[in-house]
Amino acid sequence: MTRYLVGIDNGSQSSKVSVVDEHGVVVAEGRVPLRPNHTPVPGVVEHPDDDLWDSIAAACRIAMDAFTGDPADIAGVGLCTIRFCRAMLRADGSLAQPVLSWMDARVGQPFVAEHDDVAWVTTSSGYIGHRLTGMFRDTAANHQGMWPIDTGTWRWSTDPDAYARTGMRPDQLFELVDPGTVLGTVTAAAAAATGLPVGLPVVATANDKAVEALGCGLRDPATLLVSLGTYIAGMSVGDHDTADSSAFWANFGSEPGRYLYESGGIRRGMWTVSWFRDLLGAGTEAEAAAAGERVEDLLNREAAAVPAGSDGLLTVLDWLAPSDATFRKGSILGFDARHGRAHVYRSILEGIAMTMRERADAMADELGIRFRRVVVSGGGSSSDLMMQVMADVFQLPSIRVVGDSAAGRGAAICAAVATGVHPSFDAATRAMVVERDRTTPRAEHAAVYDALRGVHADVAAQTDALYRRTAAIVG
Repeated sequence: MTRYLVGIDNGSQSSKVSVVDEHGVVVAEGRVPLRPNHTPVPGVVEHPDDDLWDSIAAACRIAMDAFTGDPADIAGVGLCTIRFCRAMLRADGSLAQPVLSWMDARVGQPFVAEHDDVAWVTTSSGYIGHRLTGMFRDTAANHQGMWPIDTGTWRWSTDPDAYARTGMRPDQLFELVDPGTVLGTVTAAAAAATGLPVGLPVVATANDKAVEALGCGLRDPATLLVSLGTYIAGMSVGDHDTADSSAFWANFGSEPGRYLYESGGIRRGMWTVSWFRDLLGAGTEAEAAAAGERVEDLLNREAAAVPAGSDGLLTVLDWLAPSDATFRKGSILGFDARHGRAHVYRSILEGIAMTMRERADAMADELGIRFRRVVVSGGGSSSDLMMQVMADVFQLPSIRVVGDSAAGRGAAICAAVATGVHPSFDAATRAMVVERDRTTPRAEHAAVYDALRGVHADVAAQTDALYRRTAAIVG
């Protein structure tokens, strides 16, 4: 008998649900986009109404409708949701107000009740877990940031100052469990809303980046994961908590006692690629359609013919300035008559790769390790050109794994361990994460990027003074 797992991947753009077999093969899936965030005033970013639950329930129904197997053969469902969110619930577990997005300024501040009937303060995973099971339990590994949690013990702090600092009382907080632990089982009401079988075990996972890392097979400290999404991050794993690092920060991992190390990232990373694509307009869309391809395919094909280094065109990605340098802006430097849209496109990809190489190197130096391979995930990994640029810039093999939703696969791995489908996280990862392909560095390209990285890293130091002046004039 083949056993199946359900992986719920609730991301910033959509909720995705995958039904996978015990070997990690996706047999059914559903995807439902999230509604636009509600942003009535600066600093307030909320998920409107009950959008997180509604989108997850709808995606579950789509996946279950597409599943042709016996629902009795599904062993469990792993739940992964967006990190850094905050949900305020009434005593019965219903929402007292819309869930705060990770982009909402309030999630980084001590909790202050805005409604008299708030009884519980929890994460997005705590809320959705309650909707599925009726239990007030949540994974410890999705509590990073403004929570009174002890990151060494993975349990609520015993220090009264932690509660004073976060504005939360112990009686307002859910029970904590480790990743790979059963939270409860699907209730009749949740089954009616989602199509999941009544009584199906619901399993705790972690924060979405850690679950994505697990779904990419990140088990070895010598492997770097670069997630090419709206936010681009470099990740590694280890077994010790680190609070005083400067080049990375330690987050809970997807296995008890394991930590995810995250380098500095790029905000609006792959958004920049979409931004440039959309700037090209209807003419380029028509040209791509006439060739029977997408605009991205057209740009990748053209940019692959551009020399490494884009004939001197450099792109620095600071489209969304950091809070400690609000004047900073992105730069595209070095135009001359050789350059066209393919050069700009390739230069953006190269800027992403060189930025992440710089930040990954800083993390590796502080950790005292050396990366030997780089796994690439997220939407940007679909580009063969991007995979080659990553290999050339990092001078390491760049690897893709089979399947699109790494977080969904990671959630399924947690469910497989909790329900005994696989005996351990190592065994589950070996069975369910399959390498799709790997791209090897080209020595002649690597030499060009090795020389350019120093120039690229110096650009911000040269332009900061200029952008301070322009910000004072035009903002």
